[in-house]
Amino acid sequence: MAYSTIQIGILGCAEIARKVSRAILLSQTATLCAVGSRSIEKAQKFAADNGFPATAKVYGSYEEVLDDPNVDAVYVPLPTSLHIKWAVLAAQKKKHLLLEKPVGLNVEEVDVILAACEANGVQFMDGTMWMHHPRTAKMREFLSDAKQFGELKSVNTCFTFTADQNFLENDIRVKPDLDGLGALGDVGWYCVRGILWAADYELPKSVIALRNPVFNKAGVIISCGASLLWEDGKVGTFHCSFLTNMTMDLTAVGTKGTLHIHDFIIPFEEKKASFISAVECGFKELALGWVPKPSEHTVTTDIPQEALMVREFCKLVGSIKNEGAKPEKKWPTLSRKTTLVLDAVKASIEKGFEAVEIVS
Repeated sequence: MAYSTIQIGILGCAEIARKVSRAILLSQTATLCAVGSRSIEKAQKFAADNGFPATAKVYGSYEEVLDDPNVDAVYVPLPTSLHIKWAVLAAQKKKHLLLEKPVGLNVEEVDVILAACEANGVQFMDGTMWMHHPRTAKMREFLSDAKQFGELKSVNTCFTFTADQNFLENDIRVKPDLDGLGALGDVGWYCVRGILWAADYELPKSVIALRNPVFNKAGVIISCGASLLWEDGKVGTFHCSFLTNMTMDLTAVGTKGTLHIHDFIIPFEEKKASFISAVECGFKELALGWVPKPSEHTVTTDIPQEALMVREFCKLVGSIKNEGAKPEKKWPTLSRKTTLVLDAVKASIEKGFEAVEIVS
């Protein structure tokens, strides 16, 4: 049986919403149904500039999008400090929720949002796009191969970019009243998710923030890092920053193999992405080289990872809407675990870089 496409409304006209609007169009499983902004002129311009169909509704408030009976789901790219209000209201209005990361300012906020989604039977998913790229599944196959990769021992992630002066002074991600987690919540979210992904989502026992984090004048983190420690001896480390050259690296090291990836958050190219695997490498005679050499693997996709994210979200929403399925719990669980680690990093910084145990 053919079902109609999922009708998605957008709350706000943030820059990232342009990318997701394009993804909704490319997914071919959803329709841009409505957009709301505090300024109707801004919403009208956003709809005109981003391919909204003539049938889409344009509203001068977020509430009107949530009250629209034709809207099945909403994408919410608002500042993190506004998530708890609008995400909970969306769930109460029975709108399925694609929420930009970080999900909340702390796990207490995230728990309120997730409880509202569960109580109202709506699907929750955060906007971590790289999770949906087919390369991610291929890399998981390698990490799960005991003969090639062995047992995970360490994982390191890094996401940095050089923000210009305008960003460092005016972007919502450096404002304590809008996105108080700063670089930790923005780019650090991806670093932590990458480490948890490599560890098959097993939470570490404790977290120790690295010394010398950088804060702006308002006290918001613009550069930091941490070590994650597991009881079995695994170690994860990450660095995130608005102050250094664009880097998106993930390296996972096992007893037999190593995984390297240099664009794990946003692939260098939209429709193909690669990773490097090294298996039981050793030295050539006189240590003049490696044998065997690491190998590169390329994975192609017809549509970009953000469109695949929308497609997966719509598949879950469609199952609930048309078949009476229950919301998939995987995605809220991953969001909560990521937030628990971010909370621990922040607490470790505030406690003078002490180890902070994670209590799930």
